[in-house]
Amino acid sequence: MAKDYLLKTEPSEYSFADLQKDGETIWDGVTNATAVMHMRAMKAGDRVVIYETGNRKCTVGTAMIVSVDAGDPKNPRVRIKAAEAISKSMTLEQIKANKLFADSPLVRIGRLSVVPLTAAQYAVLTKR
Repeated sequence: MAKDYLLKTEPSEYSFADLQKDGETIWDGVTNATAVMHMRAMKAGDRVVIYETGNRKCTVGTAMIVSVDAGDPKNPRVRIKAAEAISKSMTLEQIKANKLFADSPLVRIGRLSVVPLTAAQYAVLTKR
């Protein structure tokens, strides 16, 4: 069964628009041990919400996990493929105000760059 995740990115480094232009990319360079653990757990077919930090601080698009290379346990390399832009982005304030996210690491551990989501959380973030 596919799982859902949220990946945070700094748009000045690599934005969702960059992912859409490239089609696919390798997501790596994550150093937080908990985030790395989540990346190692990813499987092809898992769904992703892309969240841009910096000035935007909101959800911007979706992607799909294509493959995971966890050969280096400290630096897994996850290939993701762009899917769709999110038409109604959710800001961090809106996410924090939603009781569905009360126990989520997304709001409890703000610096975590890879966050597992429940199917209900994914649906809210993508308006599906």
